[in-house]
Amino acid sequence: MAETEAALRTLAHNVRTARTRAGLSLDELGRRAKVSKGSLFALEKAQGNPNFATLVRLADTLGVSVSVLMEGAAQERVRVVSADSVPPLWAGPQGSEARLMLTTSGPAPVEVWRWRLRPGEEYPSHPHQGGVVETVSVTAGRMVLVIDGVEHSVGTGQTATFDGDVPHTYRGAGEGTCHLIMTVHLPPGPG
Repeated sequence: MAETEAALRTLAHNVRTARTRAGLSLDELGRRAKVSKGSLFALEKAQGNPNFATLVRLADTLGVSVSVLMEGAAQERVRVVSADSVPPLWAGPQGSEARLMLTTSGPAPVEVWRWRLRPGEEYPSHPHQGGVVETVSVTAGRMVLVIDGVEHSVGTGQTATFDGDVPHTYRGAGEGTCHLIMTVHLPPGPG
């Protein structure tokens, strides 16, 4: 429980800092990110409980990565992250999940995600800001990647890449669970 409260306080601080740095009011951030002012107010007071989609919309609007919103200030020269030490940011009712493992530093950060998709379960993503490129590498199983309404099958040992500024969906396919590594390449920006 203490870890969850600490993570929420860190998130609240980082959202408030990024919003202030961007020169946005709560109203303007809410309008741009399609998040209610009340939800943002609660979040910045460490009282909110934002879902994965809300975090992505806030990060996109603020021009930062999701992990910039979630991680503390101290960063080590080499970070080694175990999947079991990172809580899922999205979990489906059939056992699918997405874990943001880390984000690289620098002017054009890259997010590294681990996904597990159960057959038939899917996550529809809203379009990201222009310049975001996603890459998915399937390490086991099969998935269907839906980009702007067109389905693409991606199986074990295959990698697909696409511009993330269109509607896209990740869906588990086949008989077994699909495991994949996703990288999200963010454009250079303020954050």
